[in-house]
Amino acid sequence: MSDQLQEFMDIPRDFIKDGTQFINRCTKPDRREFIKISQAVGVGFIAMGVIGYVIKLTTCSKASAFNA
Repeated sequence: MSDQLQEFMDIPRDFIKDGTQFINRCTKPDRREFIKISQAVGVGFIAMGVIGYVIKLTTCSKASAFNA
C-alpha cells in the first residue's frame, strides 16, 4: 500500500523535475531565427488560405452547376 502511494506521489515530482530541466535548457530565439519562423508560419497561413479558397470556389461552382 505504501509503495503504491509513493509511486503515485512520484508522478507529479517527476513531471515538475522534467519540466524545470526543459525550461532551463530552452533558449530564446535570436532575431534572425524569429524572423525565419515568422516567415514560415506566414507562408503556411497563406498556403492554407489559398487551398481553402480554391476548394470553396470549386465546390460552390459545382453545386451551382447542379442546381441550374
